[in-house]
Order: sequence, then structure tokens, then C-alpha cells
Amino acid sequence: MKYSILIVAVLILSAVGFQAGRSRSFKAVNGEIRRLHSLPGYYGWYVALWCALPAVMILLMWLAFQSSVITSLVVSGLPPEIQSLPPERLSLVVNDIVNLARGNAVNTSPAEFLLAAAQHYNRLKATAFLALAALVMSACAAGLGFGMRHINPAMRARVKVERVMKVMMALCSMVAIFTTIGIVLSVVFEAARFFNRIPPADFLFGLQWSPQIAIRKDQVGASGLFGVVPLLTGTLMISAIAMLVAVPIGLMAAVYMSEYAAERVRTVVKPLLEILAGIPTVVYGFFAALIVAPFLRDIGGRVGLDVSSESALAAGLVMGIMIIPFVSSLSDDVINAVPQGLRDASLAIGATTSETVVYVVLPAALPGVIGSILLAVSRAIGETMIVVMAAGLTARLTANPLEAVTTFTVQIVTLLIGDQEFDSPKTLAAFALGLVLFIITLCLNIIALYVVRRYREQYE
Repeated sequence: MKYSILIVAVLILSAVGFQAGRSRSFKAVNGEIRRLHSLPGYYGWYVALWCALPAVMILLMWLAFQSSVITSLVVSGLPPEIQSLPPERLSLVVNDIVNLARGNAVNTSPAEFLLAAAQHYNRLKATAFLALAALVMSACAAGLGFGMRHINPAMRARVKVERVMKVMMALCSMVAIFTTIGIVLSVVFEAARFFNRIPPADFLFGLQWSPQIAIRKDQVGASGLFGVVPLLTGTLMISAIAMLVAVPIGLMAAVYMSEYAAERVRTVVKPLLEILAGIPTVVYGFFAALIVAPFLRDIGGRVGLDVSSESALAAGLVMGIMIIPFVSSLSDDVINAVPQGLRDASLAIGATTSETVVYVVLPAALPGVIGSILLAVSRAIGETMIVVMAAGLTARLTANPLEAVTTFTVQIVTLLIGDQEFDSPKTLAAFALGLVLFIITLCLNIIALYVVRRYREQYE
């Protein structure tokens, strides 16, 4: 809460700097704006940036190092026998001190040194905040004065402001890049630890998945079974069923809304379709488990088929309904973006509306349609809740959609919940599964880019 007040104060001072810089530019030319190199607003932004950016940089750097500095100071004030504890036990003591400082209850009656350390921790945090507030406000004031001093009619305010904005946008882009790199490296490193214990061939080509590690070596399955093929087949089966439902329905709905439907119908149908994307997945899971799965089991029993109460078909059908908006909404936007001149030219040479859609509009919108389908596939592969509730947790190698199967994401969640030993192959297997999912998604993107580029070369 305190830091939010500090941020609000910085924003208020920046707004004051904007108005002051803008007014200063007016006064410098006696109101004759034509004598200014840039518009008055750029001079205001110049002062506002000088007021805000140094203060924000100081705030971020302070928050990055404050916790470690305060913790080290608190630890240095503990009794020598506590400071000499092993790192893992010392971290527990520090955790108790932080909980006491925040007013949280601890499991036992705290010792006197813990209470004293908690008070010391609160005093250090209060002093640190006051020092930070003084430093940030001083930086704002200094930046405000520096920016105001440099305002003159010949100053290239627009160039300087746009240069700073370009740097800020580049940094924002780098955040996404570095986040992706960090995710990939974290998954790769942990997966490498898993493959040091389980051979990659056994993981990639094994036909049984049972990651349970026995406590004693003489127990059955002491080393576990980590064959990923059953999970791969289950994931692909459910995703394929979902796409068989979502792609035709979504694409035909998009064609209808963009080419055939009246404007009044379109304004009603499109929002209703997009509502499907806003329904929580747990609701779809309940719908699949309580309605779709029993319905399929009853229908299968009447025709002599043995349908499991949890099946890939039930999960795939409901998942396909869920991802229809991903195909229909994006495809509708892409189809509407096709130039009207292409439609008019096709109709002018005698083609019907259906022929125009099939031979002109859809080929022109193919890159966007492929993008929408790819997004839907990624959504289907990453779905968890519907699979848990409708397809089950059984890792079974089968091509029968009427049986219970499981997927990568379900097993990742199963492996990481509860109190698990992080260094065991059972837990590290989750990162190996995540790496396989990442590679599958990457391959889908490469295929889509290849198709789009090849088509564009022929079309253009």
C-alpha cells in the first residue's frame, strides 16, 4: 500500500511537470507557437519524463535489493548460535521472523530473540521506506528542475521524446523475449536433470506411463515407467476430435456472418458465439462429465458399444465447442479484411456468391484462417480441466476414442501437486513433458509459417 502511494505521488509530480513544461514553452515564445521547434505538448512530455523516469528507476532498483539487504541486517543481529545454523534451517528462522513481523501466527510460541528480530525487521522496513520516499521525491524534484532549465524554442523536444519512447518500447519488447528465453531455459535445465536419470529413448518411445516411485527398492515398479507415448496419443486424440468439431463449425459460422448474414443478425450471432470463450473451463468440465459423457454412454449401450464413463470422445466434443469462438471470431475478422474489390470482380465475371467465397475470399484469407486454427489447436493441447473431468487420469495407449485417456497437461498438474520431492524423477518428469509440449507447439508454428509463406508467394 505504501509503495502504491509513492507511485501515485510520482505520477502527480509528472503531471505537474507536464503542465509546467508546456506553460514554459508558451512563455518562451510569448504564445507564438510557430517559433517553437516542436509542439508545446512535447516540451511538457520532456519535463514529465525527466521527472518520472529517474524516480521509477530508483524505485525499481531499491525494491530489487531491499529484501536481501534487510534480511542480511536482521540475520547479523541474531545470536551467534542461530547465525551458525545450516542455510536451510536459517531460512526457516528468517521465515518465522518475517511472519511475526507481518502479524502472521507461527506454529509455536516465539522465542525472545525472534520477537526482537521481528521488531528490528519492522524498524528497518519503516526506515527503508522513508529513505526511499525521500530519494524518489528528490529525484522527481531534480528531474523537474533539470527539464525546466533546458526548455527553449530551439530545443528539439519532439526528437528527444520520441527517442526515449522508442527505447521504452524496445525494452518492453525485450521483456517478452527474455521471459520466453527464461521459460525455455528453466524447462530445458530441469528436463536435462530428468534425462540424466531416465534415458531419453525410454521416455520418448516407452509405451507405459506410471511415474510412481516406490519407497523401497524391493517394491514393484521401484524405478517407475516414464513412457510418453500414451500421453502423446491421448493428447493428439482429444485435440483431433476437438478440431473436427471446432474448425468446420467455426469456419462456416465465420463465412455466414461475413458473407451471408444481415447486419442485424451478425450483431446478435457474433457476441453469442464469443460468449462461449468467456465461460470458465470448469463449467465445460461439469457439462462434459454430467451431460455429454452419460449421453454418449447411453447411446453407445443402445447400439452395442462399450463407452467408458470417462472417454476421449466426451472431452473432445466439449473442448471443440469451447474453442469454436477462437476459429469463428478470428476467421470472421480476417474474411472481412479481404478487399471488397476482389468480391466485386468475381461477381462481375459471373461467379455466384458461393463460388466467390470458395475460390476468392477464402484463398485470400487463408493466412489468417490458418492462424486462427493454429490458435485453436494450441488452446486444445493446453486444456486441462475438461480432460480431468471428462477423460480421466488413466494413461492408456489406445486408438479407441470411447475409452478413458489422459494428456500432457493433466499429468503435469498431477506430478506437481502436493508435497513432492523436487529432485525425484517423478517431479522432474513434469518438466520433460513441458519440453515436449513446447517442441510440439513450435513445430505447429513452423508448419503454419511455411504454409502461409508458400501461399503468399503464389497469390501475390
